[in-house]
Amino acid sequence: MVVSGDHLPEVAYLAEELGISEVHAGKSPEEKLEIVRRETQHAPTVYVGDGINDAPAMLAATVGLAMGQRSEVTAEAAGAVLLDNMLGRVDELLHIGLRMRRIALQSAVGGMALSLGGMVLAALGYLPPVSGAIAQEAIDLLAVINALRAARVPGQLSDYRHHARENRRGAAGRLSK
Repeated sequence: MVVSGDHLPEVAYLAEELGISEVHAGKSPEEKLEIVRRETQHAPTVYVGDGINDAPAMLAATVGLAMGQRSEVTAEAAGAVLLDNMLGRVDELLHIGLRMRRIALQSAVGGMALSLGGMVLAALGYLPPVSGAIAQEAIDLLAVINALRAARVPGQLSDYRHHARENRRGAAGRLSK
């Protein structure tokens, strides 16, 4: 959903560009705060704002994202600050976060499962202590190698149709600098 203090025509245009159907325009900071509180009771929320009037809603959301460098108050209220004012960066950030979480869980759970398997084999007498130690080092190495996948930039970091191609080019350019 889009919750904004701006006038309906501008907010509706933005929502249409982003494929968002629920629009709340002309809202005061208090009304924004109430909407965010209500939505956060039902599901985790991300509130993206760029002004001082967005600070209370950012604090009420699960995650507050401040866009740009307009206000120290907004930056303090936010969980993260995007220095760029492009909405495509928010989508990119969400994709990066989901990808990092998936890779971290794969490494942690995979490493624990393999270690547990090794312990069972050792308890049953099929894995002597020295071999078990070597196997544990191999398991740790596999978990680290899997985690290193996070350093690779994926082909697409955005669902936003207008910026997907631009984000790929931008990611490649950032890597070469």
